[in-house]
Amino acid sequence: MSSVRQASAVPITLQRAQTDAILSLLNLNDHPEPTSTGKHNSNKRPQPTGPPVWKILVLDQQTKDVLATVLRVQDIRDVGVTLHVQLHSLRPPLPDVPAVYFVAPTLANIQRIAEDLQKPLYESFHLNFVEPLPRALLEELASSAAQDGTGELISQLLDQYLSFIAPSPSLFSLLPASPAQPSSSNTSNKPEVASIPRSTYTILNSPSSTDQQIEEEIERVASGLFSAVVTMGHVPFIRAPRGNAAEMIAKKLDTKIRDAILTASRSTSSTSTLFAQDSTGLSNLQRPLLLILDRNVDLVSVLSHGWTYQALVSDCLDIKLNRVVVTAKDQPKREYDLDSNDFFWQRNAANPFPQVAEEIDSELNKYKQDAAEITRSTGVSDVNDISQLDLSTNAAHLKTAITQLPELTARKATLDTHMNIASALLEHIKSRGLDELFSTEEAIGKQTVATILETLRAPRPDGTFNATDKLRLVLVFYLSSPDNVISRDDVNELEKELKAAGADVAAFDYVRRTREISRMSVSTSSVSGNQTPNLGSVAGQGGELFKGFSAFGNRLAGRLEGGALENLISGVKNFLPTNKLLPVTRLTEALMDSSSASNQSLQETDEYIFLDPRALRHTHAGLPGSAGSSGTTKGKRMAFAEGMVFMVGGAGYVEYGNLEEWANRTGKRVTYGGTDIVDPGGFVETLQELGKATV
Repeated sequence: MSSVRQASAVPITLQRAQTDAILSLLNLNDHPEPTSTGKHNSNKRPQPTGPPVWKILVLDQQTKDVLATVLRVQDIRDVGVTLHVQLHSLRPPLPDVPAVYFVAPTLANIQRIAEDLQKPLYESFHLNFVEPLPRALLEELASSAAQDGTGELISQLLDQYLSFIAPSPSLFSLLPASPAQPSSSNTSNKPEVASIPRSTYTILNSPSSTDQQIEEEIERVASGLFSAVVTMGHVPFIRAPRGNAAEMIAKKLDTKIRDAILTASRSTSSTSTLFAQDSTGLSNLQRPLLLILDRNVDLVSVLSHGWTYQALVSDCLDIKLNRVVVTAKDQPKREYDLDSNDFFWQRNAANPFPQVAEEIDSELNKYKQDAAEITRSTGVSDVNDISQLDLSTNAAHLKTAITQLPELTARKATLDTHMNIASALLEHIKSRGLDELFSTEEAIGKQTVATILETLRAPRPDGTFNATDKLRLVLVFYLSSPDNVISRDDVNELEKELKAAGADVAAFDYVRRTREISRMSVSTSSVSGNQTPNLGSVAGQGGELFKGFSAFGNRLAGRLEGGALENLISGVKNFLPTNKLLPVTRLTEALMDSSSASNQSLQETDEYIFLDPRALRHTHAGLPGSAGSSGTTKGKRMAFAEGMVFMVGGAGYVEYGNLEEWANRTGKRVTYGGTDIVDPGGFVETLQELGKATV
């Protein structure tokens, strides 16, 4: 009943592997044929072995989100999907058309599928579940099909292990918990109203959470992470710190992988294993690392003000499933898709914003040159007038122009998108003083209570910082300070200033109480080992990185009044991102490349549990760092070329960018993910809720 991943000779990203798996299920799980060399081409999407079978696609809200992140409407049209509809909606019967169902394994969905079978709505049913269908629900479906005599209509029933969202090639998050589904008798076309589930961080840290709720959340996270591991196709070595949810999830995941391997070993089918790629003879030295960490290992990175393009988009704009919503005064809301086909986003998402502005300027100039060449060769004054050319006299030039025009038009649309997004970000930077906040936090180790209070109180030309930004700055400062450095009187003074600004200090109360209990690790330059930030060495790059802003600013002159852009640039020239490792990157380096890591990082990670799902259960029981050992001596150190880092409680773009930069610099392949992807403002709200719940 499990969908099997095909082996690939070339390593592919998690997003690519998920996309290929989805296209395979849309092709009725018809896998691509090997090339003449016997290997699958991982750079191309799997092609059906015959002409496309025209079909209908039935989704629920969760699987709709999975598809929307990696595929466009045209992509599913190309594999024969003529219509895609919601499962819980009124649908007319199409008795001569096969249907592909891609849904979550819930009771409400099973009941609705049974109704569709009973009618019957379609010629045949290819049932695909985004994660394993529990035995109880399988029996429920089988019982209904047997009672109605509709079993022959079911052509396929497969578990797909795709319960995660991959917005970028090396970034993913788990699907949220299934919301309460409408009853199966609801056939109206009214939009479904579902309760918003609590976040993983809230469930695991709230005193009101019951043991059962925590256990269910641990199981849900382990199952979602198992889907990501299965999709990648390799059995990893698992490491996690002791004594928190990360350890519990690691052990549950270890059990799930062991059970899958055991089931495959007992099967007579050679294609039943979920880890087909490992069957090609992958050695232990080639297997990846899976590092599972608790969000509390570093709260600073999800609260701080970022300066990269993707971090600013996450902080300032509404982004979900790669769709960015831009709202501006006196202008209609605009939406833009930033998917894998967006060349500019792929190249510049992780770059500092000033460099992005320079790239926009460069790409626009390149576009103008290419457009000018076409108009010169064809004799028209504008590329939009090419269709009016005289075919008899300009045949050769017209052929060239028509060939280049679609690519040129798409490139211009992409650049217009990023011009509009960058303009919106500049407005936020100007009004919120994000450049000042970023530069202050970059040197947070040099700040004192007095300098922080001065920053909070200082007048600004565009008004004071907003309450949430002030609260984030104080939280970053507090968490970055060594234990017992900030006195109770200092805390009272900071809280007084925050209350005067209208901030809710419940988040500050919660973080302070939590740190007193768990002694959260210091998370900036004081713990960055040999990667101590050096502002002076980076400041010299200012001229290079900011030179594109002047040309970029000319195009935005009408949007920012009074030379605000020049003032903005002059205020941040000496505060470019420093080349430091954030805590999660530092811990990842210690486990993947111990020769380059600091002694402190190695001491921390040596105590992490070590799980090898391919080893006998008690093989590592006596080894330091293993799940069954005392953990009093150094753990097992290994070198890894590939790894996956998973944050229990939420992933953030600042952390992702830092980890990706390290991976690119060292030649490692790292996939980063979390239970969800959190924006700083949303995470502050989560901390506020927890603060009020613990009063």
